Amino acid sequence: MPGPTTSGSAASTASHLELARQGHPSTTAVNVGEGERMASLIGGTAVALYGLSRGTLGGLGLALLGGSLIYRGVTGHCSAYQALGLDTARPPGPQDSVRAQHGVRVDETVTILRPREELYRYWRDLSNLPRIMRHLESVQTTSGNRSHWTAKGPFDLRFEWDAEIITERENELLGWRSVGESEVDTAGSVHFIPAPGGRGTEIRVELKYDPPGGQFGSQIASLLGKSPERQIREDLRRFKAVMEAGNVATAADQPRGDSA
Repeated sequence: MPGPTTSGSAASTASHLELARQGHPSTTAVNVGEGERMASLIGGTAVALYGLSRGTLGGLGLALLGGSLIYRGVTGHCSAYQALGLDTARPPGPQDSVRAQHGVRVDETVTILRPREELYRYWRDLSNLPRIMRHLESVQTTSGNRSHWTAKGPFDLRFEWDAEIITERENELLGWRSVGESEVDTAGSVHFIPAPGGRGTEIRVELKYDPPGGQFGSQIASLLGKSPERQIREDLRRFKAVMEAGNVATAADQPRGDSA
């Protein structure tokens, strides 16, 4: 769950929203939903404070960015949404199919010089994944094919969700999706394919998810250098390095320190 944010900051954010609704009506059309407005205020405040603390020209740019996000949260208006004809403040309808495209899709591949049976076994033990995916803090199997995931985002914010394995072909494929009222809506698969010429295994990861804060959350993550494409690419490179080193330890074999 969120680390640096507190119930006090959440209450302050809520009061800003109420203020914007009651005492300070905006002259621009509200086209940002309540959840995104809350995320804009919290994220904008964090970005602005972080930028000011740096005391550099780049930090000033971050502070200005934070200010624009705070404005977005208070007024509920996003000029970019207006230009694109998007409106997340109203209930979705048939005309909003374009909004389904807000989610992030990632498709990355790496070839690892190890047998696919070995790679599959390591990945199938989900508790190993935080050792190769830096954004993950923990993955705990809860029951059957279900598991509980905890990840860290910008400014050490924590996000949690439950997932279930929906497709499984031993040594070939694992497919999953989030379940219940999760903070992160995600689905994906990892394929284990024999590489041509007997040169190891091709690992292909296909991932689709809607980040916290929707498209706004994805944009902020990218601005802070945490694009999902780059994250997955680095995770797969780390997986390759770990497996090809030939000294693979499972999560149960090693003490947990940093989640990397």
